[in-house]
Amino acid sequence: MYDLAIIGGGPGGYVAAERAGAAGLKVVLFERKSLGGVCLNEGCIPTKTLLYSAKVYNYAMTGDHYGVYVSDPTFKYDEIVARKNKVVKKLVGGVKAAMKGNGVEVVNENATILGRDQEGIKVEAAGNTYAARNLLICTGSEAAVPPFPGLKEAGDVIVTNREILALEERPEELVVIGGGVIGMEFAAFFSTLGTKVTVVEMLPKILGPLDDEISDMLQKQYEKRGVNFCLRCKVTGIEGNTVVYEDPDGKVCRVSGDKILVSVGRRANLQGFGLENIGVELALNPAGRPYGIKVDEKMRTNVPGVYAAGDVTGFSMLAHTASREGEVAVNNILGKEDRMRYNAIPGVVYTNPEVAGAGLTEAEAKAKGIDYKVVKLPMAYSGRFVAENERGEGICKIIVGARYHEVLGVHMLGNPCSEIIHSACLAIETEMTLEQLQEVVFPHPTVSEIIKETAFTIK
Repeated sequence: MYDLAIIGGGPGGYVAAERAGAAGLKVVLFERKSLGGVCLNEGCIPTKTLLYSAKVYNYAMTGDHYGVYVSDPTFKYDEIVARKNKVVKKLVGGVKAAMKGNGVEVVNENATILGRDQEGIKVEAAGNTYAARNLLICTGSEAAVPPFPGLKEAGDVIVTNREILALEERPEELVVIGGGVIGMEFAAFFSTLGTKVTVVEMLPKILGPLDDEISDMLQKQYEKRGVNFCLRCKVTGIEGNTVVYEDPDGKVCRVSGDKILVSVGRRANLQGFGLENIGVELALNPAGRPYGIKVDEKMRTNVPGVYAAGDVTGFSMLAHTASREGEVAVNNILGKEDRMRYNAIPGVVYTNPEVAGAGLTEAEAKAKGIDYKVVKLPMAYSGRFVAENERGEGICKIIVGARYHEVLGVHMLGNPCSEIIHSACLAIETEMTLEQLQEVVFPHPTVSEIIKETAFTIK
């Protein structure tokens, strides 16, 4: 009898397994593919490894801005991909070691929930049955691929985040359907390496949920680098290697590429592992369609002893959210009081420059009817940013309550904002005011000082 069975070895599952094992629970973890899930194998880590290679190449091309001259900089795409594979392999090995070190039994097979009886919740894998007192479902998500006419006929011209990472050659032309995080990161990577990139997006802006002003600034920077953006455009079909879409005026347009990346979002993996056998309730969208497993703030489902975490809940589809949700589930299994909070979840886009944000945007504050103020500064107010980002543009925006100046949201454009956004999360979590933020000592010179400098602009 296991104390905890976990289905899915991604950021939610393996972190939960590590925490539970370290706390002395007997844990079995089922993962049909590689430990680390989509994030480590097909998402976060491999894309960031590629993007860093592109950033290094960009530094070489623009070294003269810093008084450094590189003659005829070039790259070898196969070696960039090989390094990506090496990094992934190393980190997967690290997860395996963590499981072993915390006494977690790993079963590399498909798992199916059979039901529950007096012995506990039963899970089957490769002909063997496992019984556990508690079950944590972390089956993740997969790329959503709309049924565009002609999509199947296009064959391997069509790629998702999984297939594009496995390309052995750089496409000369790439069409990206969807201007969200995944679409923009691949647009950034390939355009830096010289690929002609076109982004087709239904919405009037890229990076939909992110701050409007920052999205617009990032788009303009990539337009200067040759990326073509087709906004308010609806894809109506695929003709071979050509995307057919309607522009805002209803005109039918076409754009072709060696590859067409479909990146219009992700959907929770809810089928094929026996959810129906224990009656887990699903969350429904306004149209009545299930989009994830319904959970409460303790990550409990409607079935006693059954929890869910990560993308399978269909809520905040981010690796760090999944890890924290897994921790919350384990803490509650251990009898520790813990609740999941989503008010300060950071979001990062690893373009060059980076985008990072946490908390409410202006649009969200307005929609909630919150009386708010906005304070902002160019990133150039940070000496470190100026020293390291020649000709770089950026901004730091803080959304605060109008009366008490409590920090509601922080949004930034500029390198390396991914590394400093956590300080904004702390400010939001602790309901810190700008006046309190002004009293915090930030190290000098660092780009993080921009947060404190922005706090001083409140009127």
